[in-house]
Amino acid sequence: MAQEKRLEDRVALVTGASRGIGAAVARRFAREGAHLVLTARTTGGLEEVDDEIREISGEAATLVPLDLTDFDAIDRLGASIFERFKRLDVLVGNAGQLGTLSPLGHIEPKTWDRVLAVNATANWRLIRSMDPLLKASDAGRAVFVTSTAGQEPRAYWGIYAVSKAALEMTALTYAAEVENTNVRVNLINPGPTRTAMRAEAFPGEDPETLKTPDDITDLFVELAEAKCTRNGELLQP
Repeated sequence: MAQEKRLEDRVALVTGASRGIGAAVARRFAREGAHLVLTARTTGGLEEVDDEIREISGEAATLVPLDLTDFDAIDRLGASIFERFKRLDVLVGNAGQLGTLSPLGHIEPKTWDRVLAVNATANWRLIRSMDPLLKASDAGRAVFVTSTAGQEPRAYWGIYAVSKAALEMTALTYAAEVENTNVRVNLINPGPTRTAMRAEAFPGEDPETLKTPDDITDLFVELAEAKCTRNGELLQP
């Protein structure tokens, strides 16, 4: 008897899907039967993940090479998803940038603007564009990836922490606004995970001591399922 696929035929958009947590979530969602729309800046990375997805499910993902700071492109993406699927069942806002670990007074304005744009504003633009599509689903689910940095002040982590705090308030506000709809919105703090961003932030750390992105995908599936009732929560695997 074939194992039940928990995301069978659900349409899922994953940002930052070319590597790390985004790629792991995409692979896991493919195993659970989802139709995938994947975005990232690097076409080559997306194509590599798509090759893995084809091996897993026999179905190609929809690949959208996209810089999330091109906000008009996010609106075009929403229009394209509506044209093809008429709905969006799952949104995973995973893409993020570390920026620079530096005293606040030493951060370049362009770095500050870029990190806020990717980590916070882009997710608001995704909400703005995808909200009607999530509400068109019988069970729209949005999951945003945050960090402990957004919850406690830490010297030199200023721009990343500020951007994640802004993301958390954005997502929790959205969760409150959709409380009486079929949409559910939650945040995941993955904790220390073996990713390129983690290696950039902690260059002396032994990556073998960290869990892998594939180790944390269970919670993403749980929050993406139609039967999930959680809303407005910040969870950790």
